[in-house]
Amino acid sequence: MLDGLKARLDQLLRDGTRSDPQGYAARLREAILEMRLGVDAVRRALTTTEQEIAAERKMQADAERRGKLATMVPDPETVQLAERYAARHAERVAVLERKLAVQRDELAMAERELGEMTAQAKQATAGQPSETIAAAWRDLEAAGATRPDEPMLADAEADRRHREEAIEAQLAYLKKKLGRQ
Repeated sequence: MLDGLKARLDQLLRDGTRSDPQGYAARLREAILEMRLGVDAVRRALTTTEQEIAAERKMQADAERRGKLATMVPDPETVQLAERYAARHAERVAVLERKLAVQRDELAMAERELGEMTAQAKQATAGQPSETIAAAWRDLEAAGATRPDEPMLADAEADRRHREEAIEAQLAYLKKKLGRQ
């Protein structure tokens, strides 16, 4: 049930280049969502198997009860039939119990892998902003973009400071004007 997801996750981890941490983290989050869906499917299958076991045990008990009743009435054919059905139900219960044990093991393994994936996703998203910004610039430069020059950034900062000073001056003027009236 989870084999396809596991193969894709292995491919992601093999191909997951760290040059694009956001892309890697996004693919990892998608894998986590699919893994959670897979874990939920295993849980539902486990519940279904438990219900099947309960139903088979009831049918086994019914067959055994009918066999005991048939022994009270001298009917050897009914006794044999009841014993045969009781044996079939007992065999089916044994198979379902093995299936249930395997499903429990698979669920434990899937939950453990989900925990590991979640920890990896937290590590992938906990990258320093400077790493993320650097990776974004590398991707933009690979696509043909150029970084703005440092003097342009300094000019933008000077413009911002100049606007803030103008706002402060206007605010002081208004305060002074209102204080006079």
